[in-house]
Formats: sequence, structure tokens, C-alpha cells
Amino acid sequence: HDEAAQSILVTDDADLARAVSEAVEAQLAQLPRAKIAGASWRDFGAIILAPSLAAATPLVDRLAPEHLEIISDDADALSRAINNAGAIFLGPHTPEAIGDYVGGSNHVLPTSRSARFSSGLGVLDFLKRTSILKCDAKSLAALGPAAVTLGEAEGLQAHARSVAVRLAEG
Repeated sequence: HDEAAQSILVTDDADLARAVSEAVEAQLAQLPRAKIAGASWRDFGAIILAPSLAAATPLVDRLAPEHLEIISDDADALSRAINNAGAIFLGPHTPEAIGDYVGGSNHVLPTSRSARFSSGLGVLDFLKRTSILKCDAKSLAALGPAAVTLGEAEGLQAHARSVAVRLAEG
């Protein structure tokens, strides 16, 4: 995408790590956008050797990648251990481009580790929701004092009083 794009391989196989490093260099030499992709790989790319793929899942969750390809015999199980990824692509026949272009998952995904707290764009993002609350006297008595305290702390006296008056009325 750009010079600040990040690509990281996490593997438990040192031979695979070496082979991927060599393959990346070979691919870079053939790309029309080699200068951009090369800068991205040089400045933000990494190959991380983990003791096991299962041990790597906490790291993947911290990285919270926009796209995560899991190529392993245990891809399904590993995917269930990941909480923070924009989109996950399972197996050797599901490259990221399938999801981006033709697979049906959305291409608008959380970037810059924001998959820790947000999701890719989906149908629910286009639905309007309205919250409806209803307290009875007992619920207001339980919740009201905290609302008064918060209203006063925010300097919103009318909010605080709207609750305090109702509490006083019982």
C-alpha cells in the first residue's frame, strides 16, 4: 500500500523464516512498486521466530493486525485464540487479496493496531439504533445518587437536579 505499511511473519520454523526472507527479496525485485514495497519491508517488516504458534498468539493479539493470514495445520484452532485482528484468512489457499477483492469480507478494516477495540465495516454499521431506558422508583433510588454525583462533578447542575428532585419526591 505505502511505505509505512507493515508486514510481519510470525513462525515457529526457522527454515520457513529463511525461505520467506529470500522469497520477499525475490518478489520485491519484480514488483512495479518495488521502491515503495521495499521501503515498507525494510522499515516496518519483520520475521519473528516464536517457540510455537500457540505461544505466538498473545503477540499477534498485541499487534492487532489489519489482516492476519494463518497458514498452519491448526489454522482454525489458532484463529479461535486470536481476539484482535481486522480480518483473518485461514489456510494456504486464502490470501488477503481474496478477502479484499472477492471473498465477501469487507475491505474497510481497522488499521494501526485499532483492531484491539474496533471491527471492520459491516452491515450493522449502517443500521440506526436507539437506546430506550425505563426506571421504576426502586431503580431510580438505586442509580440516582451516582447520577447526581456525576452531574455535579461535570458541573452540569441541571442534570444533577433532574435526578435529585425525583429522588426527593420518592
